[in-house]
This record gives sequence, structure tokens and C-alpha cells, in this order.
Amino acid sequence: MSIEYAIIVKNKTRLETLVERFNTKSQAKFYIERLGGDFEDYEMEDEIFHQSLSSLQKQLSKVIKHKIIERAYLPSYIFSEKNMIVVIGQDGLVANTAKYSHGRPIIAVNPDIQRYDGILLPFDTNNFINGVENVLSEKYQSRKVKFAEASLNDGQRLLAFNDLFIGASSHVSFRYKLSYRNNTEEQYSSGIIVSTQAGSTGWMSSVFNMAYGVAGLFEKNFKPKQPKLKDNQLIFAVREPFKSIRTQTGISIGVINSQNRLCIESLMPNGGIIFSDGIESDFLQFNSGSVATIGIANETANLVNI
Repeated sequence: MSIEYAIIVKNKTRLETLVERFNTKSQAKFYIERLGGDFEDYEMEDEIFHQSLSSLQKQLSKVIKHKIIERAYLPSYIFSEKNMIVVIGQDGLVANTAKYSHGRPIIAVNPDIQRYDGILLPFDTNNFINGVENVLSEKYQSRKVKFAEASLNDGQRLLAFNDLFIGASSHVSFRYKLSYRNNTEEQYSSGIIVSTQAGSTGWMSSVFNMAYGVAGLFEKNFKPKQPKLKDNQLIFAVREPFKSIRTQTGISIGVINSQNRLCIESLMPNGGIIFSDGIESDFLQFNSGSVATIGIANETANLVNI
């Protein structure tokens, strides 16, 4: 089926968010500068982003019809088979978009190469149109990225490009029963993080940094090494597990694959949730009686390469 429309996905800049909060730019400036912040950096970031967005739109309008949607509307937006997706923003926006893309080709554009590393952003405004034309001619190359999946016993499911979080909505300690590799134990922790290969260098890396920092304090010449995942593997870690008469800490980290899945039974009467990729507004309720099975989804993200 031929592509007829490009959907541009963007997020608000920090300056736009500040103006929404304080009603005017001058009030936002007063607030930031009163606290010793550099308001010019916010202005420069905003200006460069909108220059990049304007350039992208002008180039795109010569090739294909398009419209813009904001990140906040991704959970309710339905991409069709006649769409290609052009993401302009930071790496996290690519992750947020991918899980709703239903395999549609994603052209990820770095709007500010001096500011963002762009690990998931192979294009900029100087070359992205080549990717668009390649997609239109169906001659593009892409990277297929597998999702993590949380599947509940009531049939609900949630995908993650980078991370799943299973825990309490208020980020207080969470009680649950965890099963992995034929072992089961009741636990009490601040939640569980599950990361894909793409996400393992993000949130999950902070867990390793904390663990290695503690180990390095008591062991001289300690050499930290975070394991590298394959694309058909996930890794999970239990955050701050607490050992008591009823709760154990024997299962604190592990690799998930097609043979070894993670099963979690909620023991929270209320306030339990599962969300993915930092979007807390798009979540599954995970209260007593709910059982989540964590594994690798059949769906993949379709990230266009240069």
C-alpha cells in the first residue's frame, strides 16, 4: 500500500513548557534567572528547534502531505498503513513513538546536533529528505527493534521500546510475588525495571551504576562491567529489595528470553501500575489478582537508516 501522508511527531521545548507554567515568557525568565539559571540557553534551544522544524516542514511539503502531532497525543493516535512517521526531537521521543507505530517506518531527525547525542537519530535536517524519498520509493533500509511486552491475565498488554516499570504509582514500596526460572518468592521493593537492548544503556544503567558504586566502596580494584544484551533478550532488576520475615531478595536480576520469562503477581490492593518508556499517563493498573508475564513481543519498531 502506497504512503500518502507523513506524520511529524514533536514534543514541546523546555521554554514552551515554562511559558505554559508561568503564562508569559517574561515571567518564566524572571523565575529562571532569580534561581541563577541561564535563560538564554532555554531561548537558544527553542530557537534552534523551531528553525529545524520549519526547515523540515518546508522540505517535506515539496514531497508529501504532512501534519504534526504532539507527544502527549501519541497514546490515542492511530497510525495507518498509509503513514510514514517523522520524529524530530530527542532519542526518548523515538522510543515513545515507536511503541504506537505498528511497524510504520520511522525517520528520526536530530534537530540540534550540538546538543543531542542522537543515538536513535541518524538523520538531521540536511539529509532526512533522502530517507523520506527512499521510504516513498520502498527502497529504504531499516533497523528492526524488538519490544518488551507486559501481558496481564485479563488480556491487557503494554509494549516498551526501552523500559517497563512495574511498581506503585507513587513510587513507594511495592509488594508482589515474583517467579523466574522455576523459583518463586515474595518481595517488597520500590519496583522492577525491565529493559530491552535499546534501553539497557538508559534507566537500567543507573541501577548498575548504583550497585557498582556500593561494591567499589568495599572492594579495591573493582572493575564494573554491565552485560551487553542481544536483540532477543531483556534484562530485569529489582530496585531496593527489602528482606524481612515474609519477603526475600534471592531473585534480584536476570535475563529474559524466549525460554525464561518473568512472572509477577501483584499483592497491592490498590496503586499498582505498569508503564513504559517514561509515559506514566499510559499505564496498566496492576493491583491484587493481576498477574503480569514479561517477555519479548512479536511486534518490532521499524527505524529507517541512512
